[in-house]
Amino acid sequence: MALASPRHRRTVTNGDVALAVFTEGDPGSPTVLLVHGFPDTHALWDGVAERLAGDYHVVRYDVRGAGESTAPRRRSSYRTDALAEDLFAVADAVSPNRPVHLVAHDWGSIQSWAAVTSPRAAARIASFTSVSGPSLDHIGQWVRRRLAHPSPRNLRQVADQLRHSWYIAVFHIPVLPALAWRTVIGPRWGHILRLVEGIRTTPARTIGTDAARGVQLYRANMLTRLGRPTPLHADVPVQVVIPTRDHFVTPALAEDLEHWIPRLWRRPVVAGHWVPLSHPDALARMVAEFVDHIGGAPMTRSLHRARSRGEDFTNQLVVVTGAGRGIGRATAHAFADQGAEVVVADIDLAAARQTAAEIGPAAYAYQVDVAEAEAVRRLAEDIADEHGVPDVVVNNAGIGLAGPFLATTAAEWRRITDVNLLGVANGCREFGLLMAEAGEGGHIVNLSSAAAYTPSRTLSAYGATKAGVLALSDSLRAEFATHGIGVTAVCPGIVATDITRTTRFAGTDDVEQQRLRDRTTRAYARRGFGPERVADEIVRAVRNRTPVVAVTPEARLGRIGSRFFPGLMRKLARVLP
Repeated sequence: MALASPRHRRTVTNGDVALAVFTEGDPGSPTVLLVHGFPDTHALWDGVAERLAGDYHVVRYDVRGAGESTAPRRRSSYRTDALAEDLFAVADAVSPNRPVHLVAHDWGSIQSWAAVTSPRAAARIASFTSVSGPSLDHIGQWVRRRLAHPSPRNLRQVADQLRHSWYIAVFHIPVLPALAWRTVIGPRWGHILRLVEGIRTTPARTIGTDAARGVQLYRANMLTRLGRPTPLHADVPVQVVIPTRDHFVTPALAEDLEHWIPRLWRRPVVAGHWVPLSHPDALARMVAEFVDHIGGAPMTRSLHRARSRGEDFTNQLVVVTGAGRGIGRATAHAFADQGAEVVVADIDLAAARQTAAEIGPAAYAYQVDVAEAEAVRRLAEDIADEHGVPDVVVNNAGIGLAGPFLATTAAEWRRITDVNLLGVANGCREFGLLMAEAGEGGHIVNLSSAAAYTPSRTLSAYGATKAGVLALSDSLRAEFATHGIGVTAVCPGIVATDITRTTRFAGTDDVEQQRLRDRTTRAYARRGFGPERVADEIVRAVRNRTPVVAVTPEARLGRIGSRFFPGLMRKLARVLP
């Protein structure tokens, strides 16, 4: 990305209002106009603007009543129609010959809807990205549609939004809200954001005064705009960014928008209300993808997904390690059958290429030794650069090791730990970081085993690594929930895969080792439980976000035994191989 040019300040007037406007980036590039909400100033966009200014002409301004702009005294001056005229005045001044790409948050978005639904929008606005600021007209229609069809779901949605909108009623109380902002809330706003949203920022010095005036936004618009019987349509392309943990705007408000917006994209982001502050990277990426697409670039996978609301894995990217054979190969096929693009990764590149060839052009082969942390890091970077951030990662690669503990060497312990446990940790770390930074959630599947909770005198090393995977998955599930990333541990029992042909049997010579491999392979084949059935369970677990899946009957029986009959399980471990 090119270096951003310095920021410049100018003044744009609209009637008797003077607006402080700040520009950066190349004026010859597409103009991205950023509009802040309540109780912010243009500084809300610092992080997003920094990331966009290398490729776009970035413009932001203090809306009337905030920051360095004029503060009208009359309540009527804060109506959305007047605010929309300010927006058009800024757009005309900074980009007179080309329409702007509008991005707005909170009340900035609410006022932008008034501009986007105006007849002037077709000539002045190329696209609109709305963040946590629905159209007041659409909200009124949304409520009426649900009350007209009072199903439990509809009534629950209305009640939930009313609960989130408690502050609107408070802001209609005379005198007290403005006084509270000037004396109590404003001086402590930075602390409140840290407490409620986990955001560390330094609010503008004018925050208390700005917010006291900004209360007029609610009083001037809420009752009049919500009561309009017919909402206005938006003919420009609209991207609605939906924070899944918004304390004020519920995701349900983004439903029904197709009735008024024919070109609509919905982009969930795992964040609270102040996305521009908490997730500037993710929001800047979403804006850039949308602006570039409107400018003629192909839709990214994420944009395709935002256009469709299907139940399968179409337009999703799935990474499967150890996918050259066995459960990994079957899992790659299963996700591809559900419409996903699949990255087939394996230490054996020829096997990975064979699996990818079987799937077709929507599969990509990569070589990786998951035991090598640096190799997994490079794999994650290459995949992100060439295909985007994965939606699902299946850490399947693993090896087998059986035999008595006292016959297991230190080298054998290191190798099985490096692959089965640390290999999974490497995948979780590198791909989990990508998913967390992208802000759109995801899912990680880790292949554990029934051996994780079913003790055996001949599987001490293997069972210990798989128990580690199970414990790791439980801990990551709690940690990654913050980022909207699900984690599933899959625990198969006896499954007929090629792992029996490569399993090491500790303390045996080459002849005995081969004999044990052949015998185990035949026994597993007679069991008749193929890897395809495990793959189906993995797909189902991702769809349902299931925490732990014991796949085979003996795996489910072992899990029950480990919970309710641990003494019996320990006794069986002494006699069963």
